Amino acid sequence: MRRLLEWTVLVPALAIVALALTWGSAPGAVLVGAVALLLAGSVLAAVHHAEVVAHRVGEPFGSLVLAVAVTVIEVALIVTLMVSGGPDSATLARDTVFAAVMLTTTGIVGLSLLLGARRFGVTLFNAEGSGAALATVATLSTMSLVLPTFTTSEPGPEFSTAQLSFAALASLALYATFVLTQTVRHRDFFLPVTQHGAPEEAGEHAVPPTTRAALTSLGLLMLALVAVVGLAKVESPAIEDGVALAGFPQSFVGVVIAMLVLLPETLAAVRAARRGRIQISLNLAYGSAMASIGLTIPTIALASVWLEGPLVLGLGATQMVLLALTVVVSVLTVVPGRATRLQGGVHLVLLAAFIFLAINP
Repeated sequence: MRRLLEWTVLVPALAIVALALTWGSAPGAVLVGAVALLLAGSVLAAVHHAEVVAHRVGEPFGSLVLAVAVTVIEVALIVTLMVSGGPDSATLARDTVFAAVMLTTTGIVGLSLLLGARRFGVTLFNAEGSGAALATVATLSTMSLVLPTFTTSEPGPEFSTAQLSFAALASLALYATFVLTQTVRHRDFFLPVTQHGAPEEAGEHAVPPTTRAALTSLGLLMLALVAVVGLAKVESPAIEDGVALAGFPQSFVGVVIAMLVLLPETLAAVRAARRGRIQISLNLAYGSAMASIGLTIPTIALASVWLEGPLVLGLGATQMVLLALTVVVSVLTVVPGRATRLQGGVHLVLLAAFIFLAINP
């Protein structure tokens, strides 16, 4: 009974009830505010339950669980908004995926390095694992978001059907190969590295939850994800109206969606960085970027069979410059296997540039 009264159980349940009551309707301002609070609570509950499952299965499986869970939210939101958005949503998938890549590789990475360096002076992590993850993210980003701008089979920054099919299959194959490497072949490349002078954390050696508790959290995680996806769909008109009212470009809706779905990852990464587990923060950041492309693009490719209108995936010139600069800076950060506050600050400046140019292109 006590378990049922915990907020991590009550909030997702209330969110599902709110979803059932508001689905297909146009809620007023007060109800939109209440839904937003339940949406935020469901995100926090999802983080909690994902961490319980992660503690049970151990690293790097824990980071993988949260990355895939967050990507499920992103894919569902993109597809539902594209179905209801018509031709105006042709660039939504591109804008959201690119925003997810930039928010993870600059925002989550930069914040984690900055917090870690603030506490430990120099942050240590595994260059082999982080480098492999970054290489995969760079390859997926180039194949799915850069190449469509330069292909000639279709007018504009679009893939032809054959090209889109190839990109989807290649993305899936590359993501599956990385997951196999991360969890089986070279799992030790993705395990946390002890920081110099780091105190022993009692939580790191806490007794893992029972199988029953982990399965319960897995079920509640799925419930929270359904609530997040559904309530975000309910909130989407308010998000679009807010973006228009602020005078921002319509493409900024994709940035808002990415910020929303990456909130669980950000909270988990910050918590890990404060404990000196920078490798987990990097696993979460690059894993989310990778899953965002490797799972979203194939799903969107499949959905494009029945979705009307074009599917614009190619980035513009400004976006490609930002992506290229981010990859170069990330390589210089990851290769040494250690970083200071400077690297964290550089990544956060890149994040600020991305957000500023998304608002004022």
